[in-house]
Amino acid sequence: MTESKSTPITAEMYDYVLAHNPPLDSVQRGLVETTHRQFPESAIMQSAAEQGALLAFLLRLIGARHVAEVGTFTGFSALCMAQALPADGTLITCDVSEEWTAYGREAWAKAGVADRVQLRLAPALDTLRAMPAEPHIDFAYIDADKAGYIGYWEELVPRLRPGGLIVADNVLFHGEVVNTEATGPARAIREFNDHVRADDRMEAVMLTVADGVTVARRR
Repeated sequence: MTESKSTPITAEMYDYVLAHNPPLDSVQRGLVETTHRQFPESAIMQSAAEQGALLAFLLRLIGARHVAEVGTFTGFSALCMAQALPADGTLITCDVSEEWTAYGREAWAKAGVADRVQLRLAPALDTLRAMPAEPHIDFAYIDADKAGYIGYWEELVPRLRPGGLIVADNVLFHGEVVNTEATGPARAIREFNDHVRADDRMEAVMLTVADGVTVARRR
């Protein structure tokens, strides 16, 4: 068994990490607080603060202009990514909830990036399949229903330009992925992780950020 070199993340250590990452701006912080207040039982679905910073960093790193997101929730990750795009950049974000995404719409407008965000309220597979088939996406973020991950991946990879990135959230699924008898979403994530590892179109690394993040690059 390989010994882990990961430092245990206590509450104090997590605060330290956040203090050394780009701070949330007033709109981002307001959206996080509103989400926890309005949807206390669902707020766990919101991407963590350090993930928002990581997504924005990666977009800037590769000079992304065309971004796709599967799973909007209340719009925090979309907000972080839209703010990292150039003025002529576009983010297509997919969800099925008008209630949740209404908070995102408000935040995107407050941040002055609403013109960069195109919200698609429809099953994500339908939205992805309606996109041009040729490689044109620079960056994609998958954070939605776990059973759909492989399907989203298969629609996104052919549309990803060489050197483009796909980031997938929750790839550790609260630690349940190590259970070989896992069922439901945990099993779906286990199958997705194996699918990614076997896909020779991409090169990928799995990181222990938040609930696990895979960053994959189109060869």
